[in-house]
Amino acid sequence: MTVDLFTTDSTKIAPLAERMRPRTISEYLGQSHILGEGKMLRRLIETDRLSSLIFWGPPGSGKTTLARIIANATKSHFIFFSAIMSGIKEIREVVKEAEDTLKYQGKRTILFVDEIHRFNKSQQDAFLPYVERGTFTMIGATTENPSFEVIAPLLSRCKVLVLNPLSDEEIAQILQNALGDSERGLGEFGLSAAPEALSFMAEQAGGDARVALNTLETAARLAHSGTIALETAREAVQKKPLLYDKGGEEHYNVISAFIKSMRGSDPDAALYWLARMLESGEDPIFILRRMVVFASEDVGNADPRGLQLAVTALQAFQLVGMPEGRIILGQAVSYLATAPKSNASYVGINQALAEVRQSGALPVPMQIRNAPTSLMKGLGYGKGYRYPHDYQGGYVAQGYLPEEIAGKRFYEPKGNGYEKSIKERMEWIKGERGKG
Repeated sequence: MTVDLFTTDSTKIAPLAERMRPRTISEYLGQSHILGEGKMLRRLIETDRLSSLIFWGPPGSGKTTLARIIANATKSHFIFFSAIMSGIKEIREVVKEAEDTLKYQGKRTILFVDEIHRFNKSQQDAFLPYVERGTFTMIGATTENPSFEVIAPLLSRCKVLVLNPLSDEEIAQILQNALGDSERGLGEFGLSAAPEALSFMAEQAGGDARVALNTLETAARLAHSGTIALETAREAVQKKPLLYDKGGEEHYNVISAFIKSMRGSDPDAALYWLARMLESGEDPIFILRRMVVFASEDVGNADPRGLQLAVTALQAFQLVGMPEGRIILGQAVSYLATAPKSNASYVGINQALAEVRQSGALPVPMQIRNAPTSLMKGLGYGKGYRYPHDYQGGYVAQGYLPEEIAGKRFYEPKGNGYEKSIKERMEWIKGERGKG
């Protein structure tokens, strides 16, 4: 039979993920690195010595739930505060509520600030005096790196705790608990799930308990004969959500992994991270522009064709677009990843820029100045210049750098790929210069 989840009483109206939210530490699964026996957060809760915290973790890792559990365990007044819907006016109202609760009820307040990274600097500043005074204990939750998204004064007054994505085993246990819980879960329907269906839903959740429970609830509505089969689970999942915020930290984590995989000459890893970005909706032009930079910075003159290929790939992609453009990206990525590497040109220009900033605008040597007028010739412009093409091998020893930094080396070829030929050429030039 098909389970009817629409005829339940009012206590079942809330989504399954909300109904199954753990109420105590004993019900909470995951984050054993901070909540296990003897671990820091557990000790702080048990001794009721909690200070302001910031929970940093991916969606569905239990940040809000943990804050509610802390409030219950410490017998504190709990205020949920959403950065999306609140501003300075609401902060003042929360402060008054916290002060009144302490004054009239003798209870401390835990202010849970969801998505604290969405507050601007002035809004975050507004919390500072009350966190310092202990008007309330603040627990901020964020999916973004607090180092970048939370102002330094507030960050220095809070302990940052990292929450990890839940493991597949933990997610599977959460789903099993929901199936068997008659009070808040799906227990009253007598449903079971095939082990492979349970594993599939857990794997596809990407460490997000909320996603997993939402999937289970959908699968329960689709189930026949009281069992959630693998095919039912597949139908409920539809497509695995990928954690990837194009404006957030995960965006920079993945592009960093992509670049470092190419730099490390691992085409398999580079193609994987490329696929992650494409599947998550990243702009392919952004990826290709980074590849053009990479071709010059990391491949350089070890294989000058790398830059040509990267630029051609960018132009070719603009011509054909997606989905065929993925083939162009794949070819360019695999080429750049396996190409010989040298950052000598990158290092060279950086060292030259550093020299210019340090020594300033040194005068151009007279022999290599242009002399388009008779006055300039009379002043010695271009005097003594030797035209290299008039000499054997197209080279003649003469100075091109300002006298103050004569002999300075910026470009040091590494001898990889084509740069081996460049290095040999420069060694020959060095020998010829020595003869002069």
